[in-house]
Amino acid sequence: MSKTAKTKPKKRHKFFFNTYSDCGFTKCPKCDSKTKIRKYPLVIGIDVEPKQVLLFNKKCKYCPSCDLIIAKKQELESLIPQLSEVDYLVIGTLDRKDWVQGNKGSISSSEIIERMYVFKKEWEFKIIPAGWYPADD
Repeated sequence: MSKTAKTKPKKRHKFFFNTYSDCGFTKCPKCDSKTKIRKYPLVIGIDVEPKQVLLFNKKCKYCPSCDLIIAKKQELESLIPQLSEVDYLVIGTLDRKDWVQGNKGSISSSEIIERMYVFKKEWEFKIIPAGWYPADD
């Protein structure tokens, strides 16, 4: 059995991938406290042959109370428009030093995968606009 098969992935943060173009989440959708803006080295897996990993040092909304990172889909796809044409997944974060090495090409994709932190949980939130209520049957 290989070394990577024995080790469990390291976990850090909860994650929400904001697909809503009109919602900025200035407040946490879970606890309603104000979100902060933080830069995170995100690891993105792209489902094309050969499998690829992209690294972005991206500004995201962050709720310190919930340890929740909120990344906006439209912002990611505006950085690299080709992302909208392929299947991809934000799979975790890296330590800043590992992100720097990855951008310089000093470490391989497999090393990036070994060093990254996968998300503890991925949350989904449904937006219900204010004043809109489900119809009574």
